[in-house]
Amino acid sequence: MFDLSGLNPEQQAAVSHDDRPLLVLAGAGTGKTATLAARVAALLERGVPPERLCLLTFSRRASTEMLARAGRMADPSRAARVVGGTFHAVATQLLRRYGSLIGLDPGFSVLDSADTTELIGLVRHDLGLSGTLGPRFPRKETLASILSHVANAQVKLSDVLAHSFPWCAEDIEGIRAVFSAYTVRKRAQQLCDFDDLLLLVRAIGTSDGGRRALASLFDHVLVDEYQDVNRIQVDLVDLLRPGGTGLCVVGDDAQAIYGFRAATTAAISEFPDRYADAVVIRLEHNYRSTPPILAVANQVMADAPEGATKTLWSERPGRRRPILRTCTDESAQAEAVCESVLSHRETGIALNQQVVLFRAAHHSDLLELALGRRRIPYVKYGGLRFVEAAHVKDFLAILRLLDNPWDELAWFRILQLLEGVGAATARRVMDQLGVRRSGDDPPEAVGAILSPVARLLAAAPSVPTPAREELNGLRRALGDCVVEPSPPVGTQADTVARWLTPIVQRRYDAAAARCGDLERLSEQAAAAPTRDRFVADLTLDPPVIAGDMAGRPVLDDDWLVLSTVHSAKGGEWDVVHVIHAADGAFPSDMATGDLNGIAEERRLFYVAVTRARDALEISAPLRYHHHRNRLDDRHGYAPLSRFLSEPVRSLMDTEQAGGRYSFPDAADVPDGSGVGAVDALLADLWS
Repeated sequence: MFDLSGLNPEQQAAVSHDDRPLLVLAGAGTGKTATLAARVAALLERGVPPERLCLLTFSRRASTEMLARAGRMADPSRAARVVGGTFHAVATQLLRRYGSLIGLDPGFSVLDSADTTELIGLVRHDLGLSGTLGPRFPRKETLASILSHVANAQVKLSDVLAHSFPWCAEDIEGIRAVFSAYTVRKRAQQLCDFDDLLLLVRAIGTSDGGRRALASLFDHVLVDEYQDVNRIQVDLVDLLRPGGTGLCVVGDDAQAIYGFRAATTAAISEFPDRYADAVVIRLEHNYRSTPPILAVANQVMADAPEGATKTLWSERPGRRRPILRTCTDESAQAEAVCESVLSHRETGIALNQQVVLFRAAHHSDLLELALGRRRIPYVKYGGLRFVEAAHVKDFLAILRLLDNPWDELAWFRILQLLEGVGAATARRVMDQLGVRRSGDDPPEAVGAILSPVARLLAAAPSVPTPAREELNGLRRALGDCVVEPSPPVGTQADTVARWLTPIVQRRYDAAAARCGDLERLSEQAAAAPTRDRFVADLTLDPPVIAGDMAGRPVLDDDWLVLSTVHSAKGGEWDVVHVIHAADGAFPSDMATGDLNGIAEERRLFYVAVTRARDALEISAPLRYHHHRNRLDDRHGYAPLSRFLSEPVRSLMDTEQAGGRYSFPDAADVPDGSGVGAVDALLADLWS
């Protein structure tokens, strides 16, 4: 019998629940991961075949951790066979298996968000909408955001433009033309963007045969972070477990912070209505934070118009009240945070057990300068993702070509790596190789022997003289990867990395670090089952920085963590420093246009507060300088964040940083010549 002794009564109820639809409302720090992992283990112990279990998460790391925990509680070999991963990763596997039902080639390539934006830019250019003549047209980044919002929210383009992009409303016909041409281009080259992955699986479920195939795959589906799902993901879950039998979802409506991905709290609130026999279990016993920290967190949510749906409580010892620190300006805030970080370090709390959280990545700019002056090492999360770095995209583009030789975007990127080759030359070479840009001549009609990769290997196209040596090297590298029998994935990755290394050294700064990244990518590839799985996993669930793949720094044994709140979700630290708790910064002035935006900002603030185990310090600059790097003193005053209401502040201790200039008393200053002297001077000037 599975051992439930380490779980509290509510957790035990969730783990031992029967096959009826189950919603676990798990507050921050209430052991959600342990509960979900224990339910997986309990189902395995009950005799459910691991291949009939599906665990859907929002990061590969979360899935890996949960299945590892389940393996420690049950049979590790069986837990390793559970189907687990992100929505997009599982959708990709389903499309490889059943995509032929809707006419999708199983060798399709997956575009990440940057690739999607770039392909939209190429379409925009080819339609003549990117020139400087005529009215301004939305940029490619804006178009990509509009398209993703339409797809994920399942809202008409006209409504999305009217609500979220009103400045683009007059360009609706041009936008439609771009989206239509972009879709044709994707299909011609067997490309899928992130939104396609979920939409195409849902399309499989529109036929009776496809619906039966999806519904027959699993006996149990478990979903983590259910508050972050959008409408398409809800439909996907319903296709896998129609009627909700064997469905268990875990989420916290107070931590729904991904509205920009079209996620809403509706999935949680409507769950009991969607499945009539659903059972709801609340987890409110918090194991992470001390009671004073939870008191602040509970009050932040209680201040919401709709009130709190749960109240967290804790038995952890600790009576230190959170601190609210008002600072004269941003510079004073940076210095105060540095001093506090070092002070905690002197009491035995390592730097890497502390975090500085902020609403937007640029909010840490001045702090980073101050940390540098104090020689405090740090690592920052929430900026450029690892796979968005140019050299990594170069590496993945080459591997993508080996699986999908019709990938126009990959060709366009790779050819421009060659010395002396620009956009125009790259397009000319692509025409020579037969890389299509329209929907004519689908790949299966041309035949694999005439694929662009095959043509490149057969004969070198005409390129500028400086590019010839690197082009021949590319031909050799690709040739070494496509020989029969196919070399191991790690060997192919090594071959690609060897060709790319001198180009990285020629083109990019910090070449040594970038080449080290290529080595780590090759090491990761060696452990991958297939080439397309390696590329898809990196694309669908990328590490945030290179350190996520390489492990923690070894040159310094301690470092402070800086992170946006979005990137910190799921983490916890002994000490949490929240900065820029001022209206306009947190909540962001870009998100306060409607009640839904403000509600999500409140939930984001709640997430920041609930990351703290022992100490919480919130800092708010009272003055923001308009020109921080100039000598003028133009500034504005910022009110405290609206989430720091009087009831919230009553639960906190307050302090000031930066101080004020103290004027000497009049009694200590020598007498002047009197007011009359000034009046006489002015009278003399008037005369």
